[in-house]
Parts: sequence; structure tokens; C-alpha cells
Amino acid sequence: MSRVIWLVLDSLGVGAAPDAAEWGDRGADTFGHIAGACAAATRGALRLPNLIRLGLPQAHAAAHGHAAPGFERLSSPEGLWGYACERACGKDTPSGHWETAGVTMTHPFGQFDQLENSFPDELLQTLVEQAELPGVLGNCHASGTEILKHLGEQHMRSGCPIVYTSADSVFQIAAHEHSFGLERLYAVCETARRLLAPFNIARVIARPFIGEFADDFIRTGNRHDYSLPPPAPTLLDAVVSAGGEVVAIGKISDIFAGRGVSRKVLANGHDALFDATLQAMDTAGDDALIATNFVDFDSVYGHRRDVFGYAAALEAFDARLPELRRCLRRDDLLVLSADHGCDPTFPGSDHTRECIPALLSGPGIAPRAVGRRDSFADIGQSMARHLGLPLLAEGHSFLHSSNGTKP
Repeated sequence: MSRVIWLVLDSLGVGAAPDAAEWGDRGADTFGHIAGACAAATRGALRLPNLIRLGLPQAHAAAHGHAAPGFERLSSPEGLWGYACERACGKDTPSGHWETAGVTMTHPFGQFDQLENSFPDELLQTLVEQAELPGVLGNCHASGTEILKHLGEQHMRSGCPIVYTSADSVFQIAAHEHSFGLERLYAVCETARRLLAPFNIARVIARPFIGEFADDFIRTGNRHDYSLPPPAPTLLDAVVSAGGEVVAIGKISDIFAGRGVSRKVLANGHDALFDATLQAMDTAGDDALIATNFVDFDSVYGHRRDVFGYAAALEAFDARLPELRRCLRRDDLLVLSADHGCDPTFPGSDHTRECIPALLSGPGIAPRAVGRRDSFADIGQSMARHLGLPLLAEGHSFLHSSNGTKP
């Protein structure tokens, strides 16, 4: 019986979307610019032999009409390979994941656009009162690591959590795990989630950290996202409704607000996420969807504009792919995609509106280019077809029944 293993390489865009200029992202190209920087540096070209086999640089070349530096000579991929354009009104984590799972956002999430004094006074005052806080710090657009350097020590002295946002639809709350308390931080975020309902903000994010001084503050793996639920049933709901299991690894459950999730597996760091995925593949039964988000590409390297850190993380991910492919059962489908871009060479520190890779492989999948897909939902519809589910509301499958999938 069929299973799907869906790996989201968070932020690995393969070039500016057709409407990127409307989002201020003309010329963005996460994969291409990382490849170019590596090829021009003494470290040499990106080393991705397994992602080459699955078609990542080939998909990037198809989106651009030319190969990325260091990938001029490529063999034919071993699965289905192409790229997908986002239809949703956004370039954020929820809209990208939801569209891939068959639900496209037709109206944008709310945002706080002012760089300073970003949040309404009434909202913050109500949060302070209901969460019983002495006050809040920040109230601005900021990098999550930089704001800790500026306000972390003051937070520890005052007991006031740090609130900040970005160009994404987020309300982030940072607090020290020990001096403020992790459970207390979560409770404050739950209060904020309720208060933000009228603003249609996609996520409230708990950002716990540790350390004693500005230079040694470190964000921990106890991050928690409080997301709005998808506005309609997704692929995850369809799997569960049909009697299958959805194993959500990393922040997948948070992104879907727990909807359609049978089992939530927490893991921090790409190696731990990979280990959890392998373990789930060993235990999950027939008709299962195993979904893992590899968040560090985005949060650790993309947002921090760390080009060579991103490159090293891609190479480390690539090196572990053979382990996973050896664990594939006869009717398993391996899916690699992304949710948006976060070009580490681009100005600012925000996501970039980009196309994403659509790479599907597994035993019985005949190699084929699938070209440009006009919605991320085509990936989800293909996963649904492989699992023998009824058609999702959106998307067009690019799997053929001759590939061994169910009709």
C-alpha cells in the first residue's frame, strides 16, 4: 500500500516568481545565488550529488532557462522534476504549506507595516492586562537575533517580554526560558493569539532564549507557532478522513494548527529532524503521510543572510538523502518541495516571492520533466493521487497511473 514522505526544504526557492516584482522581489533566486556565491568562492561549487539525481538544479535551470553556476553539466534525474509558482496572496510559511496541501489563500493575511511602534496601543495594553505583564519591550520590525542583543538584558531585568514583527504576517514574542519561564511565555502567546483574531495575523510565534548577556543569548528549540487554521480541509485532513495516518515532524503541526495531524513529533535541528523522519518511515503503516519541515534553511541561514551556512546545510542534507532513499518501500513516494524563498544575498532579512522545486521520486516512478506548475497545489494533488484519495479542491496531479500510482 502507498505512503508519502513529504520533505519541505523551508525557503529553498528556485528563482523569482512571475509576479515577484509586485512583492519587491525582482531578481530573487535563493538556490541560484547560493550556487553562484559558492562557485565564485575558494570553497568551490555546491556539492549536491543526491539532489542532482532528484532534479533540484535541473528544476532551477528549467525555471531560468540556464543552469546555476557549478551545475552546467547534469545527468538526467531519477524521478519527476519541475517547479511550481505560488497563487496565494503571500510569501509566508502558512500560505506556502497550505497551498501545497490544496488550499490557496485568496486574500492576504494581515500585517503590521510600521517599522516602529508597529502594534496598536490598545492591542498591547490589553495584552499586558490579560497576561498580567509589567509591560512589553520592542514593538517594532526586527531581526530575531539582533533584538535579543539590544533588549535581552533589559527584558531579564524588567520581566517585560519582547514583542516584534517583520514583513511577514507574524507577532513574535521573545522571553528568557528561565527568568521569565517557558510555560508562561506559551500562555502569553495563547492570549496574544486570541487578541489578534480581528487582525488576521497568520502566526504568533513564541521565541524562547537562554544566556546571561547580550553577546551569548541563544534562541532555543522550544519555539512554538500559534497559527490560524487553514480556511478549508487540506491534504492532511483528507488522509485522516480516509483512515490514514499523518505524522507531522518539526513545525508541520503548528503550521496547520494541528488540523489533520495524527501524531506530532518534535525535533530541533536538521539531523534530529532527519532522524525523526527515518524513525517515522520505520513505524508508519500503509496510507500514511509523513511530513517534515526543515526549518533551519530559513530561520538560521536565510533570514540571517548566511550564504555559506545555507550552502553547508544543503550539502549536509544532501549527504543524508541516501539513508532515506534506502528506507523507501516499494509503493512509497518521496516528495521534496519548499514553501517560499529567502534569498540570503537579497536586501533585508525577509522571505522572497519565488518558485519552488517540485521533485517526486520513488520505486516505480518513471523519470520525467513536469515543467512549470501554475500552483503549489499540483504537488498536493499528486500526493493525493498516489495515496488513492478523492480529488482535492485545488491542483492538477502530474503523476501518471503508469508510475504505479492508484488511478
